[in-house]
Amino acid sequence: MNDSEQEIIEATYRTLCEYGYANLTMRRIADESELSKATIHYHYDSKDRLFKTFLERLYERYVDRLDEVSGETARDRLEALLTMELADREADPCINFQTAMLEVRAQAPYNEDIQEMLSAFDEALISSLREMIADGIDAGEFDNSVDPDLAADLLTTTIKGAHTRHIAVQHPLDHSYRAASTYVDTYLLGENPSKVTV
Repeated sequence: MNDSEQEIIEATYRTLCEYGYANLTMRRIADESELSKATIHYHYDSKDRLFKTFLERLYERYVDRLDEVSGETARDRLEALLTMELADREADPCINFQTAMLEVRAQAPYNEDIQEMLSAFDEALISSLREMIADGIDAGEFDNSVDPDLAADLLTTTIKGAHTRHIAVQHPLDHSYRAASTYVDTYLLGENPSKVTV
C-alpha cells in the first residue's frame, strides 16, 4: 500500500468516526484527507471497493492484535484476550467508530463482501479462543470435558453481543467482561459456582 492509499484508508476511518457508515461518501473522505476526490477515485473506483479494502486493513490489524496476546499460561492468555476485547478502554480511541461498525454489521445480510469480511473477523477470534482453550486442556489448566469449539463459539458470541449491547443500549462492557470471566472460572476451570461473584 502506497502513501496515498494509506492516507485514504486513514481518512475513511476518520470519516466513519464523524459521519457513520450511512453518510460515508467519497467527497467526505476527500475532505478528511489532503487528496482530491479524483485521486481517491483513481485508487478506488467505487465506495464499495474502498470500503472492502478498509475492512481488509482493519482485519490485518485485528489479527496482529490477537497474535500479540500473551501470557505464561493458557488461562493468562485467555484473560488477556478478554481484557483486550471487553476491558481495554484504550483499544479504540474513537467511540463513534464502534457505532459506525454496528451500522456496517446491519448491511452484512445484503452485501456479500461485507459479510465475508465480518465472517473473517469472527473466525480469527474463534480460532484464537479455540487454540487457547485447547492448550489449556492439554496443559491440565482447563477441565478436560470442555469442548474447545463450543467454548470458543460461546465466548465469541458473548464478546460480539457485548459490543452490540454496549453501543445499542449502553450496557456496560465491564459487566460483560465479568460475565465472560465468570464463565471461564466456572466452566473451564471448574471452580465452584457459589464462590464466583459477578
